[in-house]
Amino acid sequence: MYHEILIAGFGGQGVMLMGQMLAYAGMKRDLNVSWIPSYGPEQRGGTANCGVVLSTEPVGSPVVTEPSDCAVMNLPSLTKFEPAVTPSGYLYVNTSLCPDEVTRDDIKVVRVAATEEADAMGNARVANMIMLGAMMGGLEGLPFEVMEEVLPDVLPERHHGLIPVNLKALARGREIFESAE
Repeated sequence: MYHEILIAGFGGQGVMLMGQMLAYAGMKRDLNVSWIPSYGPEQRGGTANCGVVLSTEPVGSPVVTEPSDCAVMNLPSLTKFEPAVTPSGYLYVNTSLCPDEVTRDDIKVVRVAATEEADAMGNARVANMIMLGAMMGGLEGLPFEVMEEVLPDVLPERHHGLIPVNLKALARGREIFESAE
C-alpha cells in the first residue's frame, strides 16, 4: 500500500488537522508515515496545505508532488493542485467553495459539499472532518474505524468535548463517499 496525499485550503479550515489525523492513523496501523505542513504568509485566511505519505514500504521522500489522493477545500487549491493528481488518483473537492468544474477526466472526482454539510450539522468547523471522512473511503489499507482511535490523540484535551460531533462529521463524509461510488 502506498498513498501520497495532499490536502489544501485556507488557513483556519483544519487542513493541518486532517493531515495530522491521517499521519496518526497510519502510525496506529504500523505504516511508514510522513507529514509535512506548508503555510502561506498569514496564519488564518492564507494558503495552507500539507503532504502525507502512508506506505507499507519505507518512505523514500516525504515531499508530495504527485498525489494519489488530493483534497481541496477552496477554489485556489483546486486550481493549483488539480493538475498534480496522478492519473486514476482521487480528487476530493469541497463543492461549497469550488464552483468551477474539474477539468480532468483521467482522475476520480468525489464532490463533497463539506461546508454546506457542516452548516446543516450546526457546526461549520467540522467541514474538514466531513471531507476527511470522504477521503477515508478511497484510502485502501486504512480502515475508517482508526479515526475514532486518533481523535483523542490529535485534538487538544480542551476540545475533547467535540469528539462526538467530529465522529458524526467523519461518518457523514463516509456516507457521501459511499453514495458517490
